[in-house]
Amino acid sequence: MGRYLLRRSLIAIPSLLGISIVLFTVLALAPGDPFGELATNPNVPPEVAAALRARFGLGDPIVLRYFHWLVAMLHGDWGFSFASRVNVDQLIVQRLPATLLVIGCSQLLALLVALPVGIYSATRPYSVFDQIANLLAFVGFSLPTFFTGLLFILLFSIHLGWLPFVFRADLSATGWHWYWEEFKQAVMPVAVLGLAQGASWTRYVRSSVLDVIRLDYVTAARAKGLSERVVLIKHVVRNALIPVVTLVALQMPALFGGAIVTEQIFRIPGIGSLLISAILANDTPVIMAVTFVFACLVILFNLIADLLYGWLDPRIAYR
Repeated sequence: MGRYLLRRSLIAIPSLLGISIVLFTVLALAPGDPFGELATNPNVPPEVAAALRARFGLGDPIVLRYFHWLVAMLHGDWGFSFASRVNVDQLIVQRLPATLLVIGCSQLLALLVALPVGIYSATRPYSVFDQIANLLAFVGFSLPTFFTGLLFILLFSIHLGWLPFVFRADLSATGWHWYWEEFKQAVMPVAVLGLAQGASWTRYVRSSVLDVIRLDYVTAARAKGLSERVVLIKHVVRNALIPVVTLVALQMPALFGGAIVTEQIFRIPGIGSLLISAILANDTPVIMAVTFVFACLVILFNLIADLLYGWLDPRIAYR
């Protein structure tokens, strides 16, 4: 296991380097200038604007600028935000926990919905429950997250008044009341992302279980006298989850994209809203750092998926 993790980590290094080169080149060639407003400001002397551009190396060739950025990253310097006037690593540390909380809870909710519903539907195909589950699944992953988010706000915040529709990072409550307020303001964004993912995964779980449940070794396990519960959990579900794990890992980029939209709707102070504000302000150091963090998280989740393969299927060896 240790050698496998070391080898995968070494393989991830050139992948991250390639991703960083592409991102840096695209951002460097994109139109716009983070100090463009200084040129039109009569209160800023031209020599001050030129000094700032020289300070941050905006006039250097792209290759040299990338080399300086890479060396600074290796030393723990993520750059300086042109818009917020603070270090980029401080912004990410402040915003990343909120995003990981929403995404993590939404993933857990999606699994809690998809696994039991998909497995139960596969064991009773074409039943009333299966048809209702399929209908709800189609509706769930057909609606975009921004639409369901607005529906949740209209229903639970405006009409019913149960939940706040603006996520606040500066809650004044203390003790258990703080946890209760944090839970209430996280319910809608987690539900929007989790139900959308759960609807999509339900179909995959159902299809995968249907494929496995008809195999010969499942029939042989039943012929041995094993109970249906043991056959389903030990022999069917464990093997059926292998393609589902692949799907979850591959959908991580789309999940982060959905989180960006959800954070904008509910005003969550996460890394997605930070990326949107940085794009609008042409704050290239923040854009580069946030997208690079997204790439690192995607590679990490793919590594976790590979580790889960070996746990689900004993035939897979870590070599």
